[in-house]
Amino acid sequence: MSGHVHDLNLRHLRAALAVIETGTVIAAAQAVSLSQPALTQGIARLEAALRTSLFTRRPDGMTPTPAGLALGRRVEAVQRLLAEAMKGLRRGTRGFARADLLLTMAQLRALVAMARGGSYVAAAATTGVSQPAIHRAIRDIERICGTTLVERRGRGVALTAAGVRLARACRLALNELRAAIEEIAAIEGRDEGRIAIGAMPLARAWLLPTAIARFHAAEPGVAFDVAEGSHAELLEPLRDGEFDLLVGAIRDPVPGPDIAQEALLVDRLAIFGRTGHPLAGTAPDAAALARQPWLVPRAGTPLRSLWEGLFANHPLPPVAIECGSVMMLRNLMLEGDYLTLLSPEQLWVEVQAGVLTRIADVPDSTRVIGVTTRAAWHPTGAQARFIALLRDLAQSRTLSPNQ
Repeated sequence: MSGHVHDLNLRHLRAALAVIETGTVIAAAQAVSLSQPALTQGIARLEAALRTSLFTRRPDGMTPTPAGLALGRRVEAVQRLLAEAMKGLRRGTRGFARADLLLTMAQLRALVAMARGGSYVAAAATTGVSQPAIHRAIRDIERICGTTLVERRGRGVALTAAGVRLARACRLALNELRAAIEEIAAIEGRDEGRIAIGAMPLARAWLLPTAIARFHAAEPGVAFDVAEGSHAELLEPLRDGEFDLLVGAIRDPVPGPDIAQEALLVDRLAIFGRTGHPLAGTAPDAAALARQPWLVPRAGTPLRSLWEGLFANHPLPPVAIECGSVMMLRNLMLEGDYLTLLSPEQLWVEVQAGVLTRIADVPDSTRVIGVTTRAAWHPTGAQARFIALLRDLAQSRTLSPNQ
Protein backbone atom coordinates (compact mmCIF):
# COMPACT_ATOMS: atom_id res chain seq x y z
CA MET A 1 0.00 0.00 0.00
CA SER A 2 1.34 3.39 -1.01
CA GLY A 3 1.28 5.04 2.39
CA HIS A 4 -1.01 4.90 5.41
CA VAL A 5 -3.78 7.41 5.95
CA HIS A 6 -2.57 8.18 9.47
CA ASP A 7 0.80 9.22 8.07
CA LEU A 8 -0.80 12.10 6.18
CA ASN A 9 -0.78 15.62 7.58
CA LEU A 10 -4.12 17.43 7.32
CA ARG A 11 -2.46 20.81 6.99
CA HIS A 12 -0.32 19.55 4.12
CA LEU A 13 -3.45 18.15 2.47
CA ARG A 14 -5.18 21.52 2.78
CA ALA A 15 -2.07 23.16 1.33
CA ALA A 16 -2.16 20.82 -1.67
CA LEU A 17 -5.81 21.65 -2.27
CA ALA A 18 -5.02 25.36 -2.04
CA VAL A 19 -2.32 24.97 -4.69
CA ILE A 20 -4.80 23.17 -6.96
CA GLU A 21 -7.36 25.93 -6.46
CA THR A 22 -5.00 28.89 -6.85
CA GLY A 23 -2.34 27.54 -9.18
CA THR A 24 0.59 29.14 -7.36
CA VAL A 25 2.55 28.62 -4.17
CA ILE A 26 2.29 32.30 -3.25
CA ALA A 27 -1.50 32.40 -3.39
CA ALA A 28 -1.85 29.00 -1.73
CA ALA A 29 0.46 29.99 1.15
CA GLN A 30 -1.69 33.03 1.83
CA ALA A 31 -4.88 30.94 1.68
CA VAL A 32 -3.73 28.45 4.33
CA SER A 33 -1.65 30.87 6.44
CA LEU A 34 1.69 29.17 5.80
CA SER A 35 4.99 30.57 4.67
CA GLN A 36 6.01 29.67 1.12
CA PRO A 37 8.94 27.51 2.30
CA ALA A 38 6.68 25.68 4.78
CA LEU A 39 4.06 25.04 2.09
CA THR A 40 6.67 23.84 -0.39
CA GLN A 41 8.16 21.53 2.23
CA GLY A 42 4.69 20.24 3.16
CA ILE A 43 3.87 19.37 -0.45
CA ALA A 44 7.20 17.55 -0.78
CA ARG A 45 6.49 15.49 2.33
CA LEU A 46 3.01 14.67 1.04
CA GLU A 47 4.40 13.50 -2.28
CA ALA A 48 6.96 11.35 -0.48
CA ALA A 49 4.26 9.76 1.68
CA LEU A 50 2.09 9.04 -1.37
CA ARG A 51 5.04 8.00 -3.56
CA THR A 52 3.91 10.17 -6.44
CA SER A 53 4.14 13.66 -7.93
CA LEU A 54 1.09 15.74 -7.22
CA PHE A 55 2.10 18.74 -9.34
CA THR A 56 3.96 19.65 -12.47
CA ARG A 57 6.17 22.64 -11.62
CA ARG A 58 6.28 25.49 -14.14
CA PRO A 59 7.89 28.95 -13.99
CA ASP A 60 4.45 30.56 -13.78
CA GLY A 61 2.84 28.14 -11.34
CA MET A 62 1.94 24.54 -10.55
CA THR A 63 -0.45 22.25 -12.43
CA PRO A 64 -1.92 19.21 -10.66
CA THR A 65 -1.10 15.79 -12.06
CA PRO A 66 -3.88 13.16 -12.32
CA ALA A 67 -2.81 11.99 -8.87
CA GLY A 68 -3.03 15.57 -7.58
CA LEU A 69 -6.54 15.97 -8.99
CA ALA A 70 -7.65 12.69 -7.42
CA LEU A 71 -6.26 13.80 -4.06
CA GLY A 72 -7.85 17.24 -4.38
CA ARG A 73 -11.33 15.80 -4.90
CA ARG A 74 -11.01 13.69 -1.78
CA VAL A 75 -9.59 16.53 0.34
CA GLU A 76 -12.54 18.70 -0.71
CA ALA A 77 -14.85 15.96 0.55
CA VAL A 78 -12.91 15.76 3.83
CA GLN A 79 -13.25 19.51 4.43
CA ARG A 80 -16.96 19.40 3.60
CA LEU A 81 -17.63 16.50 5.97
CA LEU A 82 -15.80 18.09 8.90
CA ALA A 83 -17.21 21.58 8.30
CA GLU A 84 -20.80 20.29 8.18
CA ALA A 85 -20.33 18.18 11.32
CA MET A 86 -18.93 21.11 13.28
CA LYS A 87 -21.67 23.56 12.33
CA GLY A 88 -23.44 24.63 15.48
CA LEU A 89 -20.96 22.90 17.80
CA ARG A 90 -18.88 25.95 18.68
CA ARG A 91 -20.24 27.95 21.60
CA GLY A 92 -18.66 31.01 23.11
CA THR A 93 -15.53 30.90 20.97
CA ARG A 94 -14.35 33.62 18.66
CA GLY A 95 -11.71 34.45 16.15
CA PHE A 96 -11.91 31.52 13.72
CA ALA A 97 -14.83 30.92 11.38
CA ARG A 98 -13.67 27.49 10.15
CA ALA A 99 -12.92 25.47 13.26
CA ASP A 100 -12.63 22.28 11.18
CA LEU A 101 -9.42 23.65 9.66
CA LEU A 102 -7.76 23.46 13.08
CA LEU A 103 -8.18 19.70 13.43
CA THR A 104 -5.17 17.39 13.13
CA MET A 105 -4.84 13.80 12.01
CA ALA A 106 -3.95 12.71 15.55
CA GLN A 107 -7.19 14.25 16.83
CA LEU A 108 -9.32 12.60 14.16
CA ARG A 109 -7.70 9.26 14.87
CA ALA A 110 -8.21 9.59 18.63
CA LEU A 111 -11.91 10.45 18.36
CA VAL A 112 -12.59 7.64 15.90
CA ALA A 113 -10.77 5.15 18.14
CA MET A 114 -12.71 6.39 21.15
CA ALA A 115 -16.01 6.00 19.31
CA ARG A 116 -15.12 2.48 18.20
CA GLY A 117 -13.61 1.24 21.46
CA GLY A 118 -15.88 3.01 23.95
CA SER A 119 -13.08 3.88 26.37
CA TYR A 120 -9.71 5.57 26.58
CA VAL A 121 -8.13 2.20 27.36
CA ALA A 122 -9.55 0.59 24.21
CA ALA A 123 -8.71 3.63 22.08
CA ALA A 124 -5.10 3.55 23.28
CA ALA A 125 -4.81 -0.17 22.62
CA THR A 126 -6.21 0.20 19.11
CA THR A 127 -4.00 3.10 18.08
CA GLY A 128 -0.83 2.26 19.99
CA VAL A 129 -0.96 5.77 21.50
CA SER A 130 -0.89 6.36 25.25
CA GLN A 131 -4.11 7.01 27.16
CA PRO A 132 -2.99 10.51 28.21
CA ALA A 133 -2.32 11.34 24.53
CA ILE A 134 -5.80 10.11 23.53
CA HIS A 135 -7.37 12.07 26.37
CA ARG A 136 -5.42 15.21 25.45
CA ALA A 137 -6.32 14.95 21.75
CA ILE A 138 -10.04 14.70 22.52
CA ARG A 139 -9.88 17.58 24.99
CA ASP A 140 -8.17 19.66 22.30
CA ILE A 141 -11.02 18.92 19.88
CA GLU A 142 -13.50 19.94 22.56
CA ARG A 143 -11.73 23.26 22.97
CA ILE A 144 -11.84 23.81 19.21
CA CYS A 145 -15.53 22.88 19.08
CA GLY A 146 -16.50 24.65 22.27
CA THR A 147 -18.60 21.69 23.38
CA THR A 148 -18.31 18.41 25.28
CA LEU A 149 -17.70 15.35 23.11
CA VAL A 150 -17.00 12.71 25.78
CA GLU A 151 -18.69 12.57 29.17
CA ARG A 152 -18.45 10.29 32.18
CA ARG A 153 -21.37 7.92 32.69
CA GLY A 154 -21.23 5.78 35.81
CA ARG A 155 -17.84 4.11 35.89
CA GLY A 156 -17.21 4.58 32.19
CA VAL A 157 -17.31 7.24 29.50
CA ALA A 158 -19.46 7.71 26.40
CA LEU A 159 -19.73 10.07 23.47
CA THR A 160 -22.30 12.83 23.65
CA ALA A 161 -24.64 13.42 20.71
CA ALA A 162 -22.14 16.00 19.40
CA GLY A 163 -19.34 13.48 19.85
CA VAL A 164 -21.21 10.81 17.90
CA ARG A 165 -21.90 13.27 15.08
CA LEU A 166 -18.30 14.45 14.83
CA ALA A 167 -16.84 10.95 15.19
CA ARG A 168 -18.92 9.77 12.24
CA ALA A 169 -17.67 12.69 10.14
CA CYS A 170 -14.07 11.94 11.16
CA ARG A 171 -14.44 8.29 10.22
CA LEU A 172 -15.91 9.20 6.83
CA ALA A 173 -13.14 11.75 6.33
CA LEU A 174 -10.50 9.09 6.97
CA ASN A 175 -12.30 6.83 4.48
CA GLU A 176 -12.04 9.59 1.87
CA LEU A 177 -8.29 9.77 2.40
CA ARG A 178 -7.96 5.98 2.16
CA ALA A 179 -9.86 6.20 -1.12
CA ALA A 180 -7.43 8.87 -2.30
CA ILE A 181 -4.48 6.59 -1.55
CA GLU A 182 -6.13 3.75 -3.48
CA GLU A 183 -6.94 5.98 -6.46
CA ILE A 184 -3.38 7.29 -6.61
CA ALA A 185 -2.06 3.73 -6.47
CA ALA A 186 -4.31 2.82 -9.42
CA ILE A 187 -3.07 5.85 -11.38
CA GLU A 188 0.49 4.72 -10.70
CA GLY A 189 -0.34 1.23 -11.94
CA ARG A 190 -0.36 -0.46 -8.54
CA ASP A 191 -3.14 -2.99 -7.92
CA GLU A 192 -4.27 -2.01 -4.42
CA GLY A 193 -7.46 -1.27 -2.54
CA ARG A 194 -10.05 -2.58 -0.15
CA ILE A 195 -13.80 -3.12 -0.42
CA ALA A 196 -15.77 -3.45 2.83
CA ILE A 197 -19.13 -5.14 2.36
CA GLY A 198 -22.08 -5.80 4.65
CA ALA A 199 -23.65 -9.06 3.46
CA MET A 200 -27.35 -9.52 4.10
CA PRO A 201 -28.98 -12.98 3.96
CA LEU A 202 -30.40 -12.91 0.43
CA ALA A 203 -27.01 -12.27 -1.18
CA ARG A 204 -24.77 -14.66 0.73
CA ALA A 205 -25.37 -17.93 -1.12
CA TRP A 206 -24.75 -17.01 -4.75
CA LEU A 207 -24.65 -13.39 -5.83
CA LEU A 208 -22.04 -11.97 -3.46
CA PRO A 209 -19.60 -14.91 -3.24
CA THR A 210 -19.70 -15.34 -7.02
CA ALA A 211 -18.98 -11.64 -7.56
CA ILE A 212 -16.13 -11.61 -5.02
CA ALA A 213 -14.50 -14.74 -6.45
CA ARG A 214 -14.62 -13.45 -10.03
CA PHE A 215 -13.41 -9.99 -9.08
CA HIS A 216 -10.55 -11.33 -6.99
CA ALA A 217 -9.45 -13.59 -9.83
CA ALA A 218 -9.23 -10.54 -12.10
CA GLU A 219 -7.80 -8.10 -9.52
CA PRO A 220 -6.00 -10.08 -6.80
CA GLY A 221 -4.46 -6.96 -5.25
CA VAL A 222 -7.84 -5.69 -4.05
CA ALA A 223 -8.76 -6.97 -0.57
CA PHE A 224 -12.28 -7.71 0.63
CA ASP A 225 -13.65 -7.31 4.13
CA VAL A 226 -17.07 -8.98 4.43
CA ALA A 227 -19.29 -9.03 7.52
CA GLU A 228 -22.67 -10.74 7.77
CA GLY A 229 -25.74 -9.29 9.41
CA SER A 230 -29.31 -8.15 8.99
CA HIS A 231 -30.26 -4.84 7.43
CA ALA A 232 -30.94 -3.42 10.90
CA GLU A 233 -27.51 -4.54 12.14
CA LEU A 234 -25.57 -3.23 9.14
CA LEU A 235 -27.23 0.10 8.33
CA GLU A 236 -25.68 2.25 11.06
CA PRO A 237 -22.18 0.83 10.46
CA LEU A 238 -22.69 1.74 6.79
CA ARG A 239 -23.55 5.29 7.82
CA ASP A 240 -20.45 5.33 10.02
CA GLY A 241 -18.25 4.30 7.12
CA GLU A 242 -17.49 0.80 8.45
CA PHE A 243 -18.83 -0.57 5.16
CA ASP A 244 -18.63 0.77 1.63
CA LEU A 245 -21.80 -0.99 0.56
CA LEU A 246 -24.44 -3.46 1.68
CA VAL A 247 -25.68 -6.22 -0.60
CA GLY A 248 -29.07 -7.83 0.02
CA ALA A 249 -32.73 -6.93 0.21
CA ILE A 250 -33.32 -3.21 -0.24
CA ARG A 251 -36.02 -1.34 1.67
CA ASP A 252 -39.15 0.52 0.62
CA PRO A 253 -39.15 3.33 1.51
CA VAL A 254 -35.45 4.17 1.48
CA PRO A 255 -34.19 4.39 5.10
CA GLY A 256 -33.33 8.10 4.79
CA PRO A 257 -32.07 10.88 2.53
CA ASP A 258 -28.48 9.93 3.36
CA ILE A 259 -28.95 6.43 1.93
CA ALA A 260 -28.99 5.37 -1.74
CA GLN A 261 -30.28 2.06 -3.06
CA GLU A 262 -29.90 0.35 -6.43
CA ALA A 263 -32.05 -2.65 -7.39
CA LEU A 264 -30.23 -5.60 -8.96
CA LEU A 265 -32.75 -8.42 -9.22
CA VAL A 266 -36.15 -9.55 -7.97
CA ASP A 267 -36.29 -12.43 -5.51
CA ARG A 268 -39.38 -14.61 -5.00
CA LEU A 269 -39.88 -16.83 -1.98
CA ALA A 270 -40.52 -20.54 -2.29
CA ILE A 271 -41.22 -23.56 -0.08
CA PHE A 272 -38.31 -25.98 0.27
CA GLY A 273 -37.76 -29.44 1.65
CA ARG A 274 -35.31 -32.29 1.28
CA THR A 275 -34.98 -34.12 -1.99
CA GLY A 276 -37.36 -37.08 -1.64
CA HIS A 277 -39.84 -35.19 0.54
CA PRO A 278 -43.36 -36.68 0.26
CA LEU A 279 -44.61 -33.47 -1.40
CA ALA A 280 -41.74 -33.18 -3.89
CA GLY A 281 -42.99 -33.23 -7.45
CA THR A 282 -46.61 -32.61 -6.43
CA ALA A 283 -48.71 -29.46 -6.52
CA PRO A 284 -49.64 -29.26 -2.82
CA ASP A 285 -52.56 -27.15 -1.66
CA ALA A 286 -52.75 -25.36 1.69
CA ALA A 287 -54.35 -28.38 3.36
CA ALA A 288 -51.50 -30.65 2.29
CA LEU A 289 -48.92 -28.12 3.39
CA ALA A 290 -50.62 -27.75 6.76
CA ARG A 291 -50.10 -31.43 7.50
CA GLN A 292 -46.31 -31.14 7.28
CA PRO A 293 -43.87 -30.18 10.03
CA TRP A 294 -42.56 -26.65 9.51
CA LEU A 295 -39.46 -24.67 10.36
CA VAL A 296 -40.36 -21.00 10.67
CA PRO A 297 -38.82 -17.80 12.07
CA ARG A 298 -40.03 -16.24 15.30
CA ALA A 299 -43.35 -14.41 15.49
CA GLY A 300 -43.27 -10.76 14.44
CA THR A 301 -40.78 -11.17 11.60
CA PRO A 302 -41.80 -10.38 8.00
CA LEU A 303 -41.08 -13.95 6.90
CA ARG A 304 -43.29 -15.34 9.68
CA SER A 305 -46.14 -13.09 8.54
CA LEU A 306 -45.74 -14.33 4.95
CA TRP A 307 -45.80 -17.93 6.18
CA GLU A 308 -48.99 -17.33 8.16
CA GLY A 309 -50.53 -15.84 5.02
CA LEU A 310 -50.16 -19.22 3.27
CA PHE A 311 -52.84 -20.57 5.60
CA ALA A 312 -55.24 -17.63 5.59
CA ASN A 313 -58.23 -19.97 5.13
CA HIS A 314 -56.88 -22.89 7.17
CA PRO A 315 -55.75 -23.43 10.74
CA LEU A 316 -52.06 -22.71 11.17
CA PRO A 317 -49.91 -25.83 11.40
CA PRO A 318 -48.34 -26.38 14.84
CA VAL A 319 -44.81 -25.00 15.03
CA ALA A 320 -42.39 -27.14 17.00
CA ILE A 321 -39.19 -25.47 15.82
CA GLU A 322 -38.74 -21.72 15.44
CA CYS A 323 -35.46 -20.83 13.78
CA GLY A 324 -34.10 -17.94 11.72
CA SER A 325 -30.66 -19.39 10.96
CA VAL A 326 -30.38 -20.54 7.36
CA MET A 327 -27.56 -22.91 8.29
CA MET A 328 -29.72 -24.56 10.95
CA LEU A 329 -32.68 -24.75 8.57
CA ARG A 330 -30.59 -26.50 5.90
CA ASN A 331 -29.38 -29.19 8.29
CA LEU A 332 -32.79 -29.72 9.90
CA MET A 333 -34.40 -30.27 6.49
CA LEU A 334 -31.78 -32.90 5.69
CA GLU A 335 -32.73 -34.78 8.89
CA GLY A 336 -36.49 -35.00 8.34
CA ASP A 337 -39.54 -34.07 6.31
CA TYR A 338 -39.52 -30.45 7.39
CA LEU A 339 -40.61 -27.61 5.15
CA THR A 340 -39.48 -24.02 5.31
CA LEU A 341 -40.05 -20.75 3.49
CA LEU A 342 -36.93 -19.14 2.05
CA SER A 343 -35.46 -17.33 -0.90
CA PRO A 344 -34.04 -19.56 -3.68
CA GLU A 345 -30.94 -17.36 -3.39
CA GLN A 346 -30.34 -18.64 0.12
CA LEU A 347 -30.49 -22.32 -0.85
CA TRP A 348 -28.93 -22.10 -4.30
CA VAL A 349 -25.93 -24.31 -3.42
CA GLU A 350 -28.06 -27.06 -1.80
CA VAL A 351 -30.55 -27.12 -4.68
CA GLN A 352 -27.71 -27.24 -7.20
CA ALA A 353 -26.21 -30.15 -5.24
CA GLY A 354 -29.52 -32.00 -5.31
CA VAL A 355 -29.97 -32.34 -1.55
CA LEU A 356 -32.84 -29.84 -1.22
CA THR A 357 -35.64 -29.13 -3.63
CA ARG A 358 -38.30 -26.54 -4.29
CA ILE A 359 -41.72 -27.84 -3.23
CA ALA A 360 -43.85 -24.89 -4.36
CA ASP A 361 -43.67 -21.22 -5.27
CA VAL A 362 -45.20 -18.56 -3.06
CA PRO A 363 -47.26 -15.92 -4.90
CA ASP A 364 -47.05 -12.23 -3.98
CA SER A 365 -43.77 -12.67 -2.12
CA THR A 366 -41.30 -10.67 -4.18
CA ARG A 367 -38.35 -8.91 -2.58
CA VAL A 368 -35.77 -6.80 -4.37
CA ILE A 369 -32.08 -7.58 -3.92
CA GLY A 370 -29.72 -4.69 -4.49
CA VAL A 371 -26.86 -2.49 -3.32
CA THR A 372 -27.20 0.03 -0.49
CA THR A 373 -24.67 2.84 -0.07
CA ARG A 374 -24.35 6.26 1.51
CA ALA A 375 -25.92 8.83 -0.81
CA ALA A 376 -22.79 11.02 -0.74
CA TRP A 377 -20.38 8.10 -1.30
CA HIS A 378 -18.01 8.30 -4.26
CA PRO A 379 -16.55 4.85 -5.00
CA THR A 380 -12.97 4.26 -6.03
CA GLY A 381 -12.36 2.70 -9.42
CA ALA A 382 -12.12 -0.78 -7.89
CA GLN A 383 -15.32 -0.31 -5.90
CA ALA A 384 -17.16 0.96 -8.98
CA ARG A 385 -15.94 -2.03 -11.01
CA PHE A 386 -17.14 -4.43 -8.31
CA ILE A 387 -20.62 -2.90 -8.33
CA ALA A 388 -20.63 -3.15 -12.13
CA LEU A 389 -19.83 -6.86 -11.79
CA LEU A 390 -22.75 -7.28 -9.39
CA ARG A 391 -24.99 -5.65 -12.00
CA ASP A 392 -23.70 -7.96 -14.72
CA LEU A 393 -24.25 -11.08 -12.61
CA ALA A 394 -27.76 -10.00 -11.67
CA GLN A 395 -28.54 -9.26 -15.30
CA SER A 396 -27.24 -12.64 -16.43
CA ARG A 397 -29.33 -14.37 -13.76
CA THR A 398 -27.09 -17.43 -13.82
CA LEU A 399 -29.25 -19.17 -11.25
CA SER A 400 -30.50 -22.67 -10.58
CA PRO A 401 -32.87 -24.16 -13.18
CA ASN A 402 -35.44 -24.43 -10.38
CA GLN A 403 -35.55 -20.64 -10.36
